[in-house]
Amino acid sequence: MKALNHHETISLVLSLGILLIVARLVGEFFRKFKMPLVVGELVAGICLGPTLLGKYFPEVSSFVLEKQSNSTIAFSGITSISVIMLLFVAGMEVDLSLIRQQGKTALKTSLLGLVIPLGLGFLVAFNYHHLFGESINTSTQLTIFSLFVGTAMAVSALPVIARTLMDLGLFRTKVGMIIIAAAMFDDIIGWLLFSVILGMLKTSTVSHGFVYTLGLTIAYAVAMLTVGRIVINKSLPWAQKNFSWPGGFLSISLGLAFLGAAFTEYIGIHAIFGAFIVGIAFGDSVHLTEKTREIVNQFVTNIFAPLFFVAIGFKVDFFANFDWQVTTVVLVLAIVCKLLGAGLGALWGGLSKKESLAVGFGMNARGAMEIILALLALQAGLISEKLFVAIVIMAVVTSIMAGPALQFLIKRKMEQDIEQKDKEQEGLFV
Repeated sequence: MKALNHHETISLVLSLGILLIVARLVGEFFRKFKMPLVVGELVAGICLGPTLLGKYFPEVSSFVLEKQSNSTIAFSGITSISVIMLLFVAGMEVDLSLIRQQGKTALKTSLLGLVIPLGLGFLVAFNYHHLFGESINTSTQLTIFSLFVGTAMAVSALPVIARTLMDLGLFRTKVGMIIIAAAMFDDIIGWLLFSVILGMLKTSTVSHGFVYTLGLTIAYAVAMLTVGRIVINKSLPWAQKNFSWPGGFLSISLGLAFLGAAFTEYIGIHAIFGAFIVGIAFGDSVHLTEKTREIVNQFVTNIFAPLFFVAIGFKVDFFANFDWQVTTVVLVLAIVCKLLGAGLGALWGGLSKKESLAVGFGMNARGAMEIILALLALQAGLISEKLFVAIVIMAVVTSIMAGPALQFLIKRKMEQDIEQKDKEQEGLFV
């Protein structure tokens, strides 16, 4: 078995150190302007990768992350583990009881927020795939590509949405809860669809048929969210009593996440789906304290997430692959699909026009999840570098839009309602 030599070991740890520090510095800079941390981490990768540093100072760029060596392969392995852990943490954010509590409004919002973007994205891509800068030769490729575009339009970014709502003080409001519940449900279905699409691409390399794989996937998801969830919930108190805590939880939860990832990868569905479902099973446990959840979240989002998002900047030259037409098509289609789907769903559920539009903008934030989806599609050879760049730009723009739009549409109205209630209460005591 090959091992890293002295020079490659230095190169790998040097890369990790530089990337982590630069990602944090740039991320904090962007956070001062009320932008998500992930925006700064992406910009850090673009600066250090082939787009800027690699183009103008190639020797320095090679020094940061040496190309064509075993250290590069090791770094690629670390980013693959990072995305599995990221999806595990995203799964932990899913609160099944919240989806049930929000009832019909959240269900209607989720249903149209999923079906309309999926259907509209599929139809546009199927009939006008040339607008996305793709060269497609067979009907099978066209169907898989159109399914990907539809899924990309349907998926939201739960962590970014939750963070935006918390920053605005809207997380515990009716509109905030509906956005979170609907986004959770859409993400479960969206990631299942995307995992199936990736599985369809791999049909020539795995021994299982597509229907068999789909059946195993659904069986795995149902088993983990029923029996698995109950077993985990009942086992946690025993583990907490007998293991050092929260270190024990980190080992058990991440261990099961990797096992789930290995199983779904084996049956022909991407590893991320296995970790995502395990994350939901753990996150739903009543024995999982907020402190433990926060420790896992901090561990993954501050160490592994920055490495993953910075590494995206190393994948392509963002300036050389930027295409105005493709970017505009993706951006407009994404915004129209989500505002129309989620907005109409919320209106159908009984919200006012302004609240419905706010729900649309809230669920329109694509952030980290869309970027993960685009990167996996690029690695699978499903999309070109031009479309990859367009999707990353769309994810960043829609995430930045969400906060100001929610603030403009409903935050002032809610503050006025609170002021009015305060005045009415004061009047009662005069």
